[in-house]
Amino acid sequence: MSPPAFADIAKASNDLINRDFYHTAAGNLEVKSKAPNGINFNVKGKSSHEGSTSGSIEGKYVDAPNGFTLTQSWTTTNVLNTKVELDNQITNGLKAEFATDFVPSSKDFGAKLNLAFKQPYFHARAFFDLMKGPTANIDAVLGRDGFLVGAETSYDVQKASITRYAAAVGYTVPQYSAAITATNNFSIFSAAYYHKVNSEVEAGAKATWDSKGSSNVGLEVASKYRLDPTSFAKVRESDLVLIDDG
Repeated sequence: MSPPAFADIAKASNDLINRDFYHTAAGNLEVKSKAPNGINFNVKGKSSHEGSTSGSIEGKYVDAPNGFTLTQSWTTTNVLNTKVELDNQITNGLKAEFATDFVPSSKDFGAKLNLAFKQPYFHARAFFDLMKGPTANIDAVLGRDGFLVGAETSYDVQKASITRYAAAVGYTVPQYSAAITATNNFSIFSAAYYHKVNSEVEAGAKATWDSKGSSNVGLEVASKYRLDPTSFAKVRESDLVLIDDG
């Protein structure tokens, strides 16, 4: 099994702290269907607390035996998106995506190439924005026996300079995980912990320090209790004395 992507090294604690608090997050609606010819349709809607609403309609064709996927969508902001995916076709463990977006009203066009390569102890990704910069965002993670080491960097080809970098170390097993990350060019540091106490109770905490901002350390604590197989309760508290119930 390959290690997680760089962005997911602290996923367990981040999800526990940030997800499922519906009164602070935008409302989402998603309707899925499948046509007799095998094409999947997905209609999405999103409404924020400020009143703005957005949505999209998406069609997806999947040829699983040949590792080919074609996805096209049209959004309420009049953006046409197309994505072609090839999984394990170029070489074993490599997934390639080519995505475009087109705005008919302004004739703006964008193109991106995304690559993900997974091996038992290695997970690397590369995201290339071909029309802006162009720019490249690359991250990689090495993992063995639960220990994780990862790094991320962004490079602007036109400026010939590194624009962003980050690093992380972590340890994860099914019952608990811990991670330390240094992001935003090593200016924001965080330590996160997640513990699945039992099948009903989960707990987690995250401490963050911005070296360019306040000298104080921000602390967030969250817990989840499963009431039954279909429902649960969550509580989150931060050092700002903000308590959320979900």
